[in-house]
Formats: sequence, C-alpha cells, structure tokens
Amino acid sequence: MNPQSRVDLTNCDREAIQIPGNIQPHGCLLACDVSATIVIRHSENAQGMLGLPADLNGQRLETILGAEAAHTIRNSLARTKEGGRTALSFGLSLAAGQTFDVAAHSFKGVVILEFEPSSASIAEPIELARTLISQIREIDQTETLFRDTARLARAMLGYDRVMIYQLGADGAGKVVAESRRRDLESFLGQYFPGSDIPQQARALYLRNPIRIISDAKFKAVPLSPVLDLSGEPLDLSYAHLRSVSPIHCEYLCNMGVGASMSISIIINGVLWGLIACHHYAPRILSMGQRVAAEMFGEFLSLHIETLRSRQTLEAAAHARRFLDTLLYDASHAGDVGELLRSRLSEFKKLIPCDGVGMLLEGRWATQALTPPQAAIPSLLQLAEGVAEGQTWASNGLSMTHAPAKDYAADVSGVLIIPMSQLPRDYLMLFRKEVVETLDWAGDPNKTYGTGTHGERLTPRKSFAVWKETVHQQSLPWTEQDRQFGEAIRTAIVEVVLRNSELLSNERSKAAVRQRMLNEELNHRVKNILALIGALVAHPTAESQTLTGYVATLTGRIQALSIAHDQVVRGDGGGRLSSLLDAELSPYRTSPDSIQLRGPNVVFDARAYSVMALVLHEMSTNAAKYGALSRESGKLSVEWTIDAGGACDIAWRESGGPIVHIPHKRGFGSVLIDRSIPFDLGGTSAIEYLPEGIKGFFRIPVRHLSLVDVVEAPHAEETVAAKEIGGERLANTRVLILEDQLVIAVGLEQMLANAGIDEVFTASSETEALRLIATQQLDVAVLDVNLGTGTSMTVAEELMRRQIPFLFATGYGDSISIPVHFKQAPVLQKPYDAASVLRHLQNLLS
Repeated sequence: MNPQSRVDLTNCDREAIQIPGNIQPHGCLLACDVSATIVIRHSENAQGMLGLPADLNGQRLETILGAEAAHTIRNSLARTKEGGRTALSFGLSLAAGQTFDVAAHSFKGVVILEFEPSSASIAEPIELARTLISQIREIDQTETLFRDTARLARAMLGYDRVMIYQLGADGAGKVVAESRRRDLESFLGQYFPGSDIPQQARALYLRNPIRIISDAKFKAVPLSPVLDLSGEPLDLSYAHLRSVSPIHCEYLCNMGVGASMSISIIINGVLWGLIACHHYAPRILSMGQRVAAEMFGEFLSLHIETLRSRQTLEAAAHARRFLDTLLYDASHAGDVGELLRSRLSEFKKLIPCDGVGMLLEGRWATQALTPPQAAIPSLLQLAEGVAEGQTWASNGLSMTHAPAKDYAADVSGVLIIPMSQLPRDYLMLFRKEVVETLDWAGDPNKTYGTGTHGERLTPRKSFAVWKETVHQQSLPWTEQDRQFGEAIRTAIVEVVLRNSELLSNERSKAAVRQRMLNEELNHRVKNILALIGALVAHPTAESQTLTGYVATLTGRIQALSIAHDQVVRGDGGGRLSSLLDAELSPYRTSPDSIQLRGPNVVFDARAYSVMALVLHEMSTNAAKYGALSRESGKLSVEWTIDAGGACDIAWRESGGPIVHIPHKRGFGSVLIDRSIPFDLGGTSAIEYLPEGIKGFFRIPVRHLSLVDVVEAPHAEETVAAKEIGGERLANTRVLILEDQLVIAVGLEQMLANAGIDEVFTASSETEALRLIATQQLDVAVLDVNLGTGTSMTVAEELMRRQIPFLFATGYGDSISIPVHFKQAPVLQKPYDAASVLRHLQNLLS
C-alpha cells in the first residue's frame, strides 16, 4: 500500500496547523507591523472584500481603512496584551463605505487584523447566552448539566448536532452528551483515540477557545506573501479565520458534516473537553454569536469545576462517616474479621469498581467481579512485592503481572490495599476491561467512505483504533481513588492491630492521613472559590468593549447565582446578613475590617435579587477603589427597621484612598442609583465624601419580614415535584405551543426530568393544529401570545376534542382570557417545574 494512503496516527501530530499559510473565505486578513502602521501581508481576498486597490503590502493602515477606523483599531489593541485575547470592534465603518466586525491581536511581533461582514447586533446573542447561563447555573448534577448544555447550545447556535466531548486521562475522548437532529445516528457513548485531536491542536484549543469551520469544503484563501523577508510564516494561533488541516476537513466530509464549531472547556488551565458542534450544510456564525458561545463555554467550565469539587468533598465526607462507623463498630465487635468481610459491599461503594476481594487471616472472600480462584495465589505474591505497606494501583494489570493476561478480558485493573503492617492481609478492588463498559449508540459496524487522499480515520475506524489502544486496560485509578484507598488502609490497620504495640503509631498515622485528605479536598474547593472570587473582583473597563462587557457580566452572574441559591433554600427570598456575608467575605482581611450589624431581616425573592446586584457593585467598587483596597480600610454596614416597617441600610467606608467624585457614570453606578427605586419602590443615595463613600438604601416594608429563625425552603413543593414525576406522568403525551425556542427547550427539559418523553412542540397555531389532528395527545401547554396572534384557535380545537390544557403567559394579571376558557388554569412565566407538573397532574385527574 502506498504510505500516503495508510492510516497513520502520527501524520496529524507532525502537521504545523498554526501556520497554514491561508485562511477560510468567510472573512479577510491584514497583517501589520508591531505598531499597526504598515500592512506587511494580506489575504488574497482582502482587496475584493474591503473594496481596495490591488497592491496592499507596504501601505499605511489609515490609507487603506481610513484614519478613524485605523485609530479605533489601534485603541482596541492598546487594551490587549501580546498573545492574549483578541480585541473586538463591531460595526466598524471603513473609508470605502463598508461595515465590518474586526478582531485584532498581536502575536510574535505582528499585528493581525481579521475582517468579517458586520452582524446586525451583538445584543441578541449576548442576551441569549445570559438566558442559557441562567438555566444551567441551577443544575447540581454533572450528567444533567452535560445533557442540558448540549440541548441549550444547539438551541442557541442552530447546529444539527451538539456533543459534549470529554477527554480522559490517556487523552482519549468520549461523547458524554448529545443533542441532534432526529434523523441523524447517535454518537453518544462512543470513544475516540487521543490521536483524533493532535497535541498541537490541543494547544490551540487552550490558546483560542473557539474554532469554527464554516464550510468543510471551503477553498482556502492564501496569504500574500506566505513567508516574510526572513522566511517566517505567519502564526495564526489566535486567529478566528485560521484555515484548518485538509485531513480534518476530509474527516468531516467522510462523516457528511458540512460545517463545525468547537468551544473549549478549560478547567484549571487544562483542556477538559469540548462542546463540539456539527452541521450537515455550510454554516457561518457571526463574530457576536461566537463571542456569546465563548462566554457560555467559560461559565460551563467554571460550573463543571465547582460541581466536581463539591462531589469530591461529599465523597470524602461519606468516606469519613463510613470509616468512623467502621472504627466504632470494630471496638464493639467480637469477631473483627467477620465484621470486615460483612462490609465488602460498602468498600466497593467507596471507590468505584466492579468487584472486591479480601484476604484476612488466610480466608479469601469476594463480591461481584474478581479473578478466578486459581489466579489468587500468584496475585497475592504480586501484592507482597509491590504494596510494601502502601496502596498500589494499576489499570493495566497484565502489563505488570503476566498471568493476568489469561483473565484480562474480565479483570484488567486492581487497587491493592494492605490491611496489616506485615504483608499478609489485603483488600483488593478490581475493574474490568474498559472496552467491556461501552454503551453502544448506533451501528458499531457502519463505515464511511474514504477521502480523496486515500484511507483516513473516520469515527468507526477511530473507534477501532481506540479499542486496540485500551485493550487489556481498565479505567484509570484517580488520585482521589488512591487517597480513599490510603484512608481505608489506615482505618483497617487501626482495627486489625488495635491491641498490638503498633496501635498508637498507626492511629497517629491514620489521623494525619485523614487530616491530609480533608485538607487537600478543602484546598481544591478553596481554589474554585478563589477562581470565582477572581472573576467577581476583576476590574471592568468602562470602554464597553465586548471583552470588558463579558468580564463585568460574569461577576454579575455570580452575584445573581448567590441570590438564587438563597432563594431556593429560603422561603422565596433570603436573609440580608447572608447576602452581605457572601459578597464581602472574600475581602475580609481582619476580624474588624468589616462590621455588619442589624436585625434578622428576610427579603422576598425580588428584593433579594435586586440587592444582590447592588451589594455586588458596592463590594467590588470598595475592593478595587475604596476602603477594602487597603489594609487600613474599614467598612461598616448597619441596617435598622423604621417606624413604618421599612429597612434602612447604611453603608460607610473609611480608612481607604481619598474619594473623588467620578466624572463618568458607568453601568454599575446606574444600577446602584436606579434599581432600588425602579424595581422595589425604595430609595438609593450615594455620597462621595473625601474620607470614604457613604451609601443609604431604603427597602419598603412589603418586600421584607423579621423572623427569629429562617426555615429551610420549599420542602413540600420539592417533594411534590418529585412525587408527580416518574411513573405517574411517564406515559403522558404533551403538546407545547410556544414561539420562543429557548423557553420551549427549557419546558421540554422540565418534562423530561419528570419522566415525560412524549413531548410535541409547535411554534405556531398551524403546526399545533396539525399535531392535534395526527397525534393522540393527553394534555397541552399553550402560550397565550404567539407574537403574530394568540393560541385561542388551538384552545377551541382542544376543547372540542376534550383534551385538557392550560395557558402560559408572561403578561401577569393583564392577560385577557375569553370567558368560556375561564376554567383553564393560567401559569405565569418563567416556568417553575413543580407548578408545571402539579397543574398537569390536576388536569389529568
């Protein structure tokens, strides 16, 4: 076979994809000197797209674009750093009369300018991203987060298929969630080898978190010249228009994919995975849509890491409780060996595995998947040689222990935990071969046609290569698995040797190791909290570039997240003291630096959300510019209840820098001044005194209450929502009539979470009437106002067919329902899962 036609997994690793020498054709590129003065290279489509003369190289930038446009671009570059994010200018008018969205960045001494036809507005994609973020920030289970993220990202971006692609410890990837067009086969659960994403591509995913291919069959536009005078190509690592490898385009074409986009999921500086989007026709996203997608990806990355840390902490707490119980029970047990053997299933739950075995006092006890009995003596000999008083793990047992090849198809991984000071008693956890854990999606034998350059990797061939790569291997043992194993070891040693002369020493070691485990877990959680704090406190530029806007928005989203968490836990709202603690605790440098005094005031949900934003702005301003920016600074917040029952809040800063009245008023200042009067009917006043800022806020009595103890929230409603789901609604067929896609998707998710799989969604009366005529429906949810009309015709047809329904509206009490529909329930937007399910249950009853 010709070497060029073979599948060679090293071809992509050797390809210099960051210097392709060309770009994609949906935009054009100019490269300038380091001062953005002289054009030194250009893409060969720049003249036609920008309406410029043929010879561009060597000309001054203002001559080509116009003085005002060149000045705007240089100003945007001044806000970026070498190798940092691109500076974006939207709707930039050039001297020739056209309008473009422009991305500018400097890298390796060259300024690169990318021009794309201007999109209508960036407001809509940013608002859409905010809406999606608000929906995923409430999710506290990773599986649900991945599933809903795929659905929401597809609704936001409009691709035919959206996948959440997670990278494993060995670099291989797995599709952990997917939302797709109904006629497409599924890739859910499939694995792909690490070579599918070459190392240099992974590095680019970290540098540039958005990669788009608008047309897999695009004709690349060359740069002129390809090499500069020194013979160096142009590095396009941070360029949005960067061309991509023809091998990768061929890979996409073999799958029938016409366009793609990926959003990097980066956690602690490491590429965790991707939001991978496929479209089966060419598709171009505007610059505003891509930035909104990038913002969504950044929030998702932060949320995943927060959930991972929370799960780790919960697992550690569970392990600690189990081991404490084990030690207590052992102190009262007559037969310690029988006690430990009776807990095999609980050991198996502590560390994820497929089977467990224990050798204690010469007796071998097992549960679930373990090696054959005849293989145990040689495995114990291996344990004596490798454990040496500490836990030992391998996810490729047959590579270390040759006899394990005979049973590698069943057991490929082992975690060995010594149970005594002398190497004679062991607890062993086993994992099966990872290929055996596959959950197939679609036909695993289906193949795709090869490309014009010979045989290349396709998803099915990638899968075969992955299977060969992981042959006789189990899922890797994580650092957490090893830490828990060591905690189990120290606890069991204390049990087994509690009456020996080594008891005191082993107890000390157990305490130290448990403490180290707890400290490590706490450290990880604090790292996440520190990251969140850094985002919240990051300075926001008042120039209102999109980059600055995203940074400011991120902090405000976190403030709203704090409010929402309290609203969920509280009786529709939360305590003022809890909100102040949450916002100010990152800035407390000494016990007396921040003083909070006042009665136990509870705000309703509306006031709590408004005050979360106001206090967030006050806190970040104090940390950046005011009293909390210095060690000597003091902040006092006092609140009282006046004779009329309103809450007066006094914010006083002192000991900080000399205060000057600001010359400009940014969005934050407007929010502080106007949100309380506008949203709550209260008052807000800020005094800029030289010795420190003073703020006075009044919240009307209708938004607050005084309590002795704040009860935990919505317990009954939560239970009711859970009870309503499951079998009671599992076979229900529901029609949704809703003209807003994101709202419809959110309602679909609520119903799916309750076990309702048969959901039919329509965006117009015509489509809804067709579904009523062709489907057997049990109940319907009708949006009253559909933009171009109402849903009353649909309601008439449902009533004629005796199909129960409810109305949904965001117009509050102002909605007008015809008198003969007065018996139909009216549900207010935004939807609450418990209310939706309760209404559906009542209608079906």
